[in-house]
Amino acid sequence: MRVLIADDDIVTRRLLEATLKSWGYGVSAASDGDEALRILEEWPRPEMALLDCQMPGKDGPEVCRSVRATPQALPVYIILLTTLGGSQNIVLGLQAGADDYITKPFNREELHARLEVGRRIVELQLSLASRVKQLEDVLAHVKQLQGLVPICSYCKKIRNDKDFWQEVETYVTEHSEAKFSHGICPTCFEKVMKVERSNFPS
Repeated sequence: MRVLIADDDIVTRRLLEATLKSWGYGVSAASDGDEALRILEEWPRPEMALLDCQMPGKDGPEVCRSVRATPQALPVYIILLTTLGGSQNIVLGLQAGADDYITKPFNREELHARLEVGRRIVELQLSLASRVKQLEDVLAHVKQLQGLVPICSYCKKIRNDKDFWQEVETYVTEHSEAKFSHGICPTCFEKVMKVERSNFPS
């Protein structure tokens, strides 16, 4: 799983890069908000992002708002890095679209725990997206017969939606993915054989 680290402070950025790589994460880096947004708009993009709240160009919350403004099937999990205390600043960051936050200087164990929470959520989203894609593929290839089917009591033809009467196999073929193979049942076989025998002189 790849994480974008966006921080204009080179020391913090390098420390975060080394730390995340030691935990097994792939890492991309940006030194300002504009570069961070460009990376997050590329494909394939990082699944997670650590964004400093105060950067040149777009700041962390502005990057969040820009990313969230575009609907995404798999949204990036964003953690804001902030030196600003107070619940009001945290609320503003979360309202901008961040999923979590951590204060600087960060605690190594806390950062690891918050990244692991993000990783689990991203993996769950990926799993759900895969299941949805499978269901969409199935629905795209399956037609179902539903509701009451009007059928003639005598000839067994079926009335379609346009009020025309069709043979059963024609109707079923048009309304499902079923295919027919033709044979003869024992009862009909006996009837056919009796007719054919009766046509031969004794």
